[in-house]
Amino acid sequence: MRHLACRTMLAAGLLGAATAHADNTPPAALAQSAVSAYEAGRLEEAAQLFDRAARAGNRLAQFNLAMMLYRKETTAPEPDAAWRWLRRAAGAGLAQAQFNFALLYDHGNGVAKSLPTAAEWYRRAAEQGHTEAQVSLATMYYVGHGMPQDLAEAAHWYLAAARAGHAGAQYIIASMYESGEGLPADLRQAEHWYGQAALQDDPAARAKYETLRAGPRDEPR
Repeated sequence: MRHLACRTMLAAGLLGAATAHADNTPPAALAQSAVSAYEAGRLEEAAQLFDRAARAGNRLAQFNLAMMLYRKETTAPEPDAAWRWLRRAAGAGLAQAQFNFALLYDHGNGVAKSLPTAAEWYRRAAEQGHTEAQVSLATMYYVGHGMPQDLAEAAHWYLAAARAGHAGAQYIIASMYESGEGLPADLRQAEHWYGQAALQDDPAARAKYETLRAGPRDEPR
């Protein structure tokens, strides 16, 4: 009996060890569990789950872990862990991570300021349809912020953001159509985009829309 008990205990121990080493939880499921823990206020549990998913290659977990580190909601032994996880998520193609990574270099937050680096990552996010990245890249071109001024490129990205519903971009592209900056003057297009911004409660856009509606449309103002 004693021998049998020992065998039983040994088998149980081996089973437990096998279970411990065979955690095949998909990274996406780990990341979702981490989100649930975070929303419930269990920050350390969330950080541990994000870390496991991040190390398994889940880019959303990499981004969320980076954000927790930047917000001091958790800690890591490596002083640059937040930057590294954000860089990995950005490199993996997560648009929001690319935008946040660009912001670091645009403003010099914790890194040496580099407008060319910021522009590169804004562009990557913008090309994926990230509206704020499109506006940021457009503005860099519009004012010549860290690059030669290029009104045509500015108009391209403002128009992309305007089509996505960004009220500020709608107003700016309307003014560019009105004045012929970066694209051919077109009062009908100007009126359209002022109208779209006005629908989002932009009083200046509403005033410009009403002015254009009341005036002639066959020549630029």
